[in-house]
Amino acid sequence: RRVGFPGYTRRYYPRVFKEKIEQAEMKIFLDANVLFTAAHNPKGKASFLMSIAEAQKWTVLICALAIEEATRNLDMKFPSCLSGFKKFLRGIHVVPTVLGGDCPIALPEKDRPIFLSAVHAKCSHLLTGDLRDFGRYMNQPKKSGGILIQTVADFLASL
Repeated sequence: RRVGFPGYTRRYYPRVFKEKIEQAEMKIFLDANVLFTAAHNPKGKASFLMSIAEAQKWTVLICALAIEEATRNLDMKFPSCLSGFKKFLRGIHVVPTVLGGDCPIALPEKDRPIFLSAVHAKCSHLLTGDLRDFGRYMNQPKKSGGILIQTVADFLASL
């Protein structure tokens, strides 16, 4: 069945097939920038992802550190969006932030807790808009310890 995405041309509509979704349960970890974007842009792809996640039976996770970062950035840049932000948090499982340990991929210190928290939670996907730091690992799970790191747009296009 097709899932519509208002405001985008037909080529951007992700095609979600029930049998494909049922074959593999997805555990999707969000970086702070994805949650930030979903909260301040209700017509964007990140918001769309959040709106269909429950219906598709995806488990969406985030760590406390990412919530703090998204909250801080929303408070500075889009304080009127904080109520929408709290709405998105209701559908997300909060997992512990992993602050230490060996990181199997080369990341700046600030990004390691995000990746390690996704690994610890046994996520299949890590969605981020941080191309500078995660870009060389995007769409290459063999290079990122089995986690598929993608942008929201790449994730939706892959459905």
